[in-house]
Amino acid sequence: MPKLTLDDISVRGKRVLVRVDFNVPLDTSEDGSPRVADDTRIRAALPTIRHVLDSDGKVILISHLGRPGGQPNPDLSLACVADHLGTLLDERVRFSSNTVGDTVEAVVDGMNEGSIILLENTRFDSGEKANDEAFSKALAALADVYVNDAFGAAHRAHASTAGVARFVDTAVMGRLMESEIDALSQVRDQPAHPMVAILGGAKVSDKLGTIRALKNSADHLLIGGAMSYTFLEALGRDVGTSRIEEDRIDAAESLYEEADGRIVLPSDHVVAPDLDEDAPATVAEDGIPEDRMGLDIGPETIQTYRDIISEAEMIVWNGPMGVFEIEQFAEGTRNVAEAVAEATDDGAFSVVGGGDSVSALARSGYTDRISHVSTGGGAMLTFLEGASLPGIEALSDA
Repeated sequence: MPKLTLDDISVRGKRVLVRVDFNVPLDTSEDGSPRVADDTRIRAALPTIRHVLDSDGKVILISHLGRPGGQPNPDLSLACVADHLGTLLDERVRFSSNTVGDTVEAVVDGMNEGSIILLENTRFDSGEKANDEAFSKALAALADVYVNDAFGAAHRAHASTAGVARFVDTAVMGRLMESEIDALSQVRDQPAHPMVAILGGAKVSDKLGTIRALKNSADHLLIGGAMSYTFLEALGRDVGTSRIEEDRIDAAESLYEEADGRIVLPSDHVVAPDLDEDAPATVAEDGIPEDRMGLDIGPETIQTYRDIISEAEMIVWNGPMGVFEIEQFAEGTRNVAEAVAEATDDGAFSVVGGGDSVSALARSGYTDRISHVSTGGGAMLTFLEGASLPGIEALSDA
């Protein structure tokens, strides 16, 4: 059922609790203080934040950061994120060292229209991941309106993504959430053909549901990364010391047979004795030697995948083709990124998601040539599988 969006409500004068995804990488500045290393997710939330500010709402932002284990961890504080956000907005962003409680309620109640505050990491409270009712109610006490704009966390039934929505009168999608659902709905519900799905990464277990869902709608499923070796092992191919998931071999074989030729696997590989940037890399064309592991797709596979991608009208990509962080194993992923960008230039609708794929796009300089870059890898896969996302299901029906 369709959900309410920001366009369906007025936020003027209201306390608007916005769940954003500020789970961003941090590094250390010259003075030793933490700073934001990549602000992609922060920038993605700006349209929602600016809408509420420009509409004279009071913006209360909540997010998680890292995995603090349900207790305060100064290394995972959102304080530096508040500073960075203020620079992006050219506005003062207040920061609260608490997430809920009487002190926070008093500060929020005293906010002026068009002002903004970021609360401390929701995962500093054990009630967050437990979707605890008391913590959910404490968050709801801060809000007249709840906005979920954290697509990357929408597949989690946590207090700040789902529980809180039960205790506010109005819960709507933010701009980012809306754009994610629109783009992914096209892939899931209205595929254009030829449709090409490109799936890579380390574990076939992470993608089994997605492959099962897409094998009937995609014309080609191009498989790369370590997950391809579980498929190849299932087909009796030589994979050397490549990473495989023994407990997923039967499932991989069944899926391959059910796909009836639509699953395309690597025909050659870049291999090395071990995963090391100084390891001697060679190309294996007829199976992987027993003392080598596959770490990237080979040149023949690259050309095959490029040819298929070039004919696509719709493309969805999640997961790298190899260990792209090491230069000598990055060629496959880089070529796929280029091929998807070129196909998009030629009119294909493309969606890329998952941290590694998005990072590879950025490294290659092709981000701006993709139709939609998703901010959520796990949420994207869950949505494409057809499963419900708790963070969306909890919102008010239109």
